[in-house]
Amino acid sequence: MSSQIDTLLALSPLDGRYAAKLDGLRPFFSEFGLIRNRVRVELAWLKALAAAPEFVEIAPFSAATLADFEQAIAAFSEADGAAVKEIEARTNHDVKAMEYWMKDQRFKSNPEVLKAAEFIHFACTSEDINNTSHALMLKESRDAVYLPALDKVIERFVELAHLLADLPMLSRTHGQPASPTTLGKEMANIAYRLRRARKAIAAVEMTAKFNGAVGNYNAHLSAYPDVDWPAFNQKFVESLGLVFNPYTIQIEPHDSMAELYDAIARANTMLIDACRDIWMYVSLGFFKQKVKKGEVGSSTMPHKVNPIDFENAEGNFGVSNSLLRHFSEKLPISRMQRDLTDSTVLRNMGVAIGHSLLGLDSCLRGLGKLEANPAAMAADIDNAWEVLAEPIQTVMRRYGFENPYDRLKELTRGAHISKESLQAFVAGLEIPPADKARLLAMTPASYIGAAADLAKKI
Repeated sequence: MSSQIDTLLALSPLDGRYAAKLDGLRPFFSEFGLIRNRVRVELAWLKALAAAPEFVEIAPFSAATLADFEQAIAAFSEADGAAVKEIEARTNHDVKAMEYWMKDQRFKSNPEVLKAAEFIHFACTSEDINNTSHALMLKESRDAVYLPALDKVIERFVELAHLLADLPMLSRTHGQPASPTTLGKEMANIAYRLRRARKAIAAVEMTAKFNGAVGNYNAHLSAYPDVDWPAFNQKFVESLGLVFNPYTIQIEPHDSMAELYDAIARANTMLIDACRDIWMYVSLGFFKQKVKKGEVGSSTMPHKVNPIDFENAEGNFGVSNSLLRHFSEKLPISRMQRDLTDSTVLRNMGVAIGHSLLGLDSCLRGLGKLEANPAAMAADIDNAWEVLAEPIQTVMRRYGFENPYDRLKELTRGAHISKESLQAFVAGLEIPPADKARLLAMTPASYIGAAADLAKKI
């Protein structure tokens, strides 16, 4: 079956329509990636045991064998993964299949490893290997794939904030004309939110447990009762770049996973908000979209240039959030010391992150097509002189006028106000000449407060 047919028959669009966009995630979240990380954890554990003086029954490995370990991980191939899966078909146990593969196939010609074969998976429960592998998958995919993609989107919003910092735009609160801003300031608002979200995502510490069947080092102490296993295993987990969780049942309770999923979901929600606003700005004509030669906007209306990238992004962020929120609610819950309801859920981690990544890709592509339309924005804001009721009544408050808000409300609320009628009102006010001159010179487009400066500082 050709790759094109494979794509056509894929049940998930992540492995079908969007497969090429998600290649960066496959080494982390595929079955191949999970098996490879299991091998990595098992070999790291074997190496740690051999290097410790407490375990005299297992000799330290030679430089050649340690290099062989590194090679086994670096060169782990699809054929290796397939070999493990063949064993799993017989054992009906994925981690045990990987252990057998290491003993009977990969290291069968290495006498040092064969001599220490029973220390492979020593005192471990499968969850020790799995939870550590999952933590590595999440941490490393976040740092290598997800955060760089988010950074590109943030950088583009910052770029737009600076580029459009001085371009006046009529705000809309409740869909109605409101105090003006600048288009760049609105982009800066998004960038600031996303920076905070990024910080929260990056700050999540991925935890792992390595304490045996129900978290009490039962098997460890039965073989080596004098070893400080909590200290030893903490050092081991930390050597992998993870945070050690000392108090668990059979499974690591997935609280750090839930923190990460919630943090990514918050970023997704911010981006949904941004995509919807930009969609509206396109609809209002504030943004034009660069036309790509050969693209079709509508099957029947040739004139259309649809904001499809922002629509696609919104959809993917929504799918991602539905999964992430289920994960964060379900994974921290396990009946007594263990049930298996987390297993199938954990296999969908890459699906949730994949949809987030697709959303980021679509959003970035859409942002790259945007061009401001100053003429449309000027026409919109120049037709909203009523927004200057705010500064006028605020100056009136300064100089002690009675009920200035109500006086401006009577003049402007629900009515279309012309430049002339508003300036006539200002001309009749008894306020200092300098303030009167400033109000008379003010236009909706110049009434932008500190918007431009704030946009430039993001």
